[in-house]
Amino acid sequence: MSEWLIHIDRSVFLFLNGCHSPFLDRIMWAFTQPLTWLPLYVVLLALVIRRFRWQTLWVLLFVAFMVIASDQLSNVVKDGVGRLRPTFEPALSGVHTVNGYLGGTFGFYSAHASTNLAIAIFMILLLGRPFRLFPAVMLLYAFLMSYTRIYLGVHYPGDILAGWVAGGLIGLGCGYLCKWFLTKK
Repeated sequence: MSEWLIHIDRSVFLFLNGCHSPFLDRIMWAFTQPLTWLPLYVVLLALVIRRFRWQTLWVLLFVAFMVIASDQLSNVVKDGVGRLRPTFEPALSGVHTVNGYLGGTFGFYSAHASTNLAIAIFMILLLGRPFRLFPAVMLLYAFLMSYTRIYLGVHYPGDILAGWVAGGLIGLGCGYLCKWFLTKK
């Protein structure tokens, strides 16, 4: 069973990673850069400040904790599982990379997928619907950040799915805990 899943994971990865072009290379590389998303982060901060005023500091502390927890949990799992990234897998040939980026040696599970979905879920829970398409925008952001990891050749789809599960749980947990905490303050 696990060999079958590994085969499916690699096949889907090779298909998605193989759909590349010089134009998309630039876009996907740009999507991975933190400054690209700075406008989104500024809007999120403005929405949090508008909604929570002085309690924004508490929200930011929860966000910092959530991001650190998501990232570090991923690192612990990566080291424990020891699954090579596609860029380091000797059995794979023709993995498309961009700008020579290979990532670290191990890739299961994706910290980018986990952290960005955690942020999206957390913000959706905390802010509700400040505008009609807010949940869709946040989920699209998390999806794009996750897809870039496959496009750049550093994660299998299974790494992304596992990252989404972890990030979803972390985002839900931190979101509900933050909402509870803010009502007690």
